[in-house]
Amino acid sequence: MDDSEEIAPAVQSILDAARERGGSGDRVSVTPRSLPDAFESASTAGRTPVIAEIKPTSPTAEGERTDDPVDLAQQMVEGGAAALSVLTEPEHFGGSAETLERVRDAVDVPVLRKDFILHEDQLDVVEADVVLLIVRFLEADGTDDLADLLVAARERGFQVLVETHTASEVEKALEAGADIIGVNNRDLTELAVDLGTFESVAPVIPESVTLIAESGIQTEEDATRMRRAGADALLVGSAIMDHGAATDVTANTRRLTHADTDAAETTTDT
Repeated sequence: MDDSEEIAPAVQSILDAARERGGSGDRVSVTPRSLPDAFESASTAGRTPVIAEIKPTSPTAEGERTDDPVDLAQQMVEGGAAALSVLTEPEHFGGSAETLERVRDAVDVPVLRKDFILHEDQLDVVEADVVLLIVRFLEADGTDDLADLLVAARERGFQVLVETHTASEVEKALEAGADIIGVNNRDLTELAVDLGTFESVAPVIPESVTLIAESGIQTEEDATRMRRAGADALLVGSAIMDHGAATDVTANTRRLTHADTDAAETTTDT
């Protein structure tokens, strides 16, 4: 694949930087906090399961949050977040492994390492409960096979969130053995966001898979819409961090975790 023609320049830059990063050298071993259990606990408590994302900045964000990541993490958990996502990509998102380590030590919810992993040794950077593998990036890079990386991650104790955007990518994720799948509403070709992406892809995903809607979720109505379309949980970044202003992260999180908690049941009953 000639990914320079297929991926937006900003995303291509992220991919190029990811190719150059290695691991720490020491093999990581993790005893993870269960992500599906955290979602179930949130639902039982009457909250919409949300993975709240800590990212100081991003190529699609305007501005930067300079708050202490640990303070942000604690505010998100106070607001009802079932889990957290921490960016460890340094060049484009201002993240670090140290930030994730500090956050995970400070909270008792599962923590996702949000980075752009292309090779097995990149798993050996920091302990996390969940790691992210992006089907599109692995296809563009043409190196490690998704199934092999899934096995390698699980051997270290990680749970694995496999990110997709299309039905064909979902099929590849399922064939590789993914049991936690995210559908990104953001198109990596043009960086455009369309919540209809999740709605079109979700029906092909088996109920046995933990399903997460990613990107573009800004309002309570968006959260309810994704839940009614079948999302077990939502991954939310900018709407909570609000890079353009130092807004109340606890309130931003609570607003989304207290969206229509009956949405999933409504879908099942109809």
